Amino acid sequence: MDATALVTPPYVAGPLRLEPFRGLMLTPARVGNPTTGRAFARPYKDVSARLLRWQARGYVRHDDLPALYLHEYSSAGMTVRGLVGALDVSRRATRPEDRAVLPHEGIHPAQADDLADRMAEMELNPAPILLVHRGSKALRETLSAVVATPPAHTFTDRGEQQHRIWTIREPATLEAIAAELAGGRALIADGHHRYAAYLRLQRRFAAPGRSATDFGLAMLVDQEATPLFLGPIHRTLAGTAMVHLRDAVESVGLTFEEQNQPDAVAALSATRLVATDGRSWAVIKLDADEREAAVETLHRRIVPALPHGPSAIDYHHSVDDALAKARPDAVSVLMPAPSVDQVIEIAEADRLLPEKATSFQPKPSLGVLIRSLRDEPVAPS
Repeated sequence: MDATALVTPPYVAGPLRLEPFRGLMLTPARVGNPTTGRAFARPYKDVSARLLRWQARGYVRHDDLPALYLHEYSSAGMTVRGLVGALDVSRRATRPEDRAVLPHEGIHPAQADDLADRMAEMELNPAPILLVHRGSKALRETLSAVVATPPAHTFTDRGEQQHRIWTIREPATLEAIAAELAGGRALIADGHHRYAAYLRLQRRFAAPGRSATDFGLAMLVDQEATPLFLGPIHRTLAGTAMVHLRDAVESVGLTFEEQNQPDAVAALSATRLVATDGRSWAVIKLDADEREAAVETLHRRIVPALPHGPSAIDYHHSVDDALAKARPDAVSVLMPAPSVDQVIEIAEADRLLPEKATSFQPKPSLGVLIRSLRDEPVAPS
């Protein structure tokens, strides 16, 4: 198999379950601190012991009792709230209707294997993967009641994210949450490779009964209540000239129209891409089919039809970064963001978007909630 090829990660079977766990939390001064990432660096086998030393010094809090956590964070004027728990990954779906977690991008197997090795050595899930769903009215009411109580933790981290965290341990509340999640599905917003690493660990250490690796840390955000922002990721096609792009577009039956810069930028939409080499500008009109995302059309129809290039594809989260890379032999393509509903529909149809197709923001700072695999046996003794 080509080591660079993307593959579909396995599907987790329902019911969708988030289980309580004993949260590890870094002190506010270490959350969002650029140096914190180094605490989870090589040698990975020393990370768990390092956190234990930090705990002894008061830099880490480890809850005595398991809980689900309702984590609210605010960044850049946006507030997101999600349930954080141990996602059950112990069962595989064999039918589409059985799927509880929906990936929308493929993964590199070697990268997933490397992440699984790191987690096994660290004996940690260092950060939750990010899931989105559309929660039920009953679930929103249950969580609203939690939010109406005083949070267990309130702080602003070093990156200026503001956090509020509630611990949920009451059996009735946990049962109500479990009942509302059981029949639902969640889309992976961020963390496809970590999700795949969870599944590798689960298979690697599968044992009778409950094991720590039957679960992986996840945050579940309700897009109806506190939605994440879904932004585009723009492209630069290195080794490609505008004339090559025009030939490819027209060869697949789409329209390539040269425009001035203001009109081209104004035309960017779900069915129109904008291309520039830094000197000339064009609008690419796509088929008006909302079932196919613009990024799918670009990568599956236009790019394969290019007579020359691309020798590489660069990805950019901002228009300015994309335009800075545009030149006569490297065309920058400004992309629209797909809607969350469109991504969910694509995932439910068992299709995967091209790599780096979505950018869900904002993400929580590293170190707010960590899950130790030492709380349960990682492998059979």
